[in-house]
Amino acid sequence: MVDRFGTSVRVKEQPYVEPGEVPCDVCPGTQLKAVKSCLMCFISYCQTHFEPHQRVTVLKKHRLVEPMDRLEDRMCKKHDRLMELFCQNEQVCVCQYCTETDHKSHPVVPLKEEYGVKMAQLGKIEAEVQQMIQERQNNIQEIKDTIKCSKADADREIADGVQVLSALMRCIEKWQDDLNQMVKERLKSTEKQAEDLIKELEQEIEVLTNRSSEVKQLSHTKDHLHFLQAFRSLKNPPPTRDWTTVEVRPPSYVGTLRRSLDQLEETLNMEIKTLRDAELKRVQQYEVDVTLDPDTAHPKLIRSEDGKQVNDGDVVKKLPEDPKRLTHDMPVQPDLKPGVKKYACELTLDPNTAHRNLSV
Repeated sequence: MVDRFGTSVRVKEQPYVEPGEVPCDVCPGTQLKAVKSCLMCFISYCQTHFEPHQRVTVLKKHRLVEPMDRLEDRMCKKHDRLMELFCQNEQVCVCQYCTETDHKSHPVVPLKEEYGVKMAQLGKIEAEVQQMIQERQNNIQEIKDTIKCSKADADREIADGVQVLSALMRCIEKWQDDLNQMVKERLKSTEKQAEDLIKELEQEIEVLTNRSSEVKQLSHTKDHLHFLQAFRSLKNPPPTRDWTTVEVRPPSYVGTLRRSLDQLEETLNMEIKTLRDAELKRVQQYEVDVTLDPDTAHPKLIRSEDGKQVNDGDVVKKLPEDPKRLTHDMPVQPDLKPGVKKYACELTLDPNTAHRNLSV
């Protein structure tokens, strides 16, 4: 009874297993913390269940180690021994018997020593992985920044497009109104001229109709005296215009639409020049490190000491952000306008206006 009571008291005093600790494989229900593991039994014991290994003679011969979990995984499948060594040739865990047989000539070290080496490598791998993660996060951020900049550029381009095209649409509407007004005014002027001529003709017709009536009436008179007296007033025709030289010419609209289109073209050219100047200004506000290729660079170009500018004699030319645009948006030869180098054509240099360093 005393022994049983003592055992019960010891069980109550023993700590329960905590997360990360090795539990007793014998405890029913709630497991206690293991104090030893037996390599012969493949079982971990708490203090109570470990007691027979301290008392029974046969069990005393068992090989005991500090508590280990998954004991079966730690045993060599071939020799049924604890794997305490590491073969550096084949990079596997081995037992003492393995070093005397299959791994006899292989360099082996204790697991603890190899653990330290691998732990250092693991730290390096972790650092490399973290660096790769950081690089990819940076790539993600760059992509997001690119999308953000692209969206800002798109919004600005849309806003500029709306502003310019709206202005052009207003101009086109105004030109259309002016064209319609001008055509209507010409038509109205022609119609007024025609109406005045028609009115004048109708008045002359009315006068001539009255004269015709008087002539007919006089032709029926038998009174000689009255006839001769009236004939004298009817002999001369009423004053009328010579209509052989009078005509109504329809208004000419030839060239009206073309002149409006010419005005539109002029406005478009002005807007294009404004946009080109704005784009060139945006391109020129960046500076980059550059290297002049001796095979392609103009012989008069000289790179500045800070590598941010190109000097053309006394003229300093700032370079765009993208060096590839140097041949398209920036003058790489003296006084050449942007875009000139993009095209090839036969040309003649005017000695009065061409730059002295230019040659065909």
